[in-house]
Amino acid sequence: MHVLIATDADWVLNEVRSALEGAGTTFTVCRNGREVSPAVDVQVPDVAVLDLQIGSMGGMAVTMALRLDETAGAVSHVPIVMLLDRTADVHLARRSGAESWLVKPIDALSIRRAVDRAINPVVGTPVPDAVAEVAQDGEPAVSG
Repeated sequence: MHVLIATDADWVLNEVRSALEGAGTTFTVCRNGREVSPAVDVQVPDVAVLDLQIGSMGGMAVTMALRLDETAGAVSHVPIVMLLDRTADVHLARRSGAESWLVKPIDALSIRRAVDRAINPVVGTPVPDAVAEVAQDGEPAVSG
């Protein structure tokens, strides 16, 4: 599996990498949202994990750009997991076309579940408004 991670926060990068590392898993890391489209042109990832706040182009703008490129036939579909800062941001993930999302703080189990939902969506099942999960520290995490 090839995973693209877009974040400028080292702790987010470390959490996502440690949650998804394994035999045969490779990573492309983008520290700025503007780096994502060129990286996808080089190698289409199996899933992209995008932080909502990434340098000068955040996760919502990156997701929308990828969806526009897909509609134009410029790139293949990329399943997206968006990492959100607050529950109120769920509408941003939904509107931009992300398959799945998590509200920080994040933990390994929630990351793996969100990636699995993005890669293997259940056909015919609508995305729930908010599915509550409990993160490592007991705080609620919302995922789609």
